[in-house]
Amino acid sequence: MPAETPPMDRSAVFEIIRDRLADILEIESSSISEGQSFTDDLEADSLALIELVEAIEEAMSDQVEGFRIEDDDLEDLKTVRDAVDYVCARLP
Repeated sequence: MPAETPPMDRSAVFEIIRDRLADILEIESSSISEGQSFTDDLEADSLALIELVEAIEEAMSDQVEGFRIEDDDLEDLKTVRDAVDYVCARLP
């Protein structure tokens, strides 16, 4: 029987999102903060955001089976904080 994965806290969620975003945008993860806008501050285009969504879904599938970010919700995710809040709200 697989070991139970401990529940994630907000900082762990932020770290996952920040690290994936840094990889996708090819920037230092330390330069990403929660208050930054994906498009205005980080200059992420729609393709980068789609990659980020896929990376988050993959990373979170260990925590929540079938974790998905709905396409309709995507337009509400304007900042790094929005994404962290969204993921945290869907954790068990």
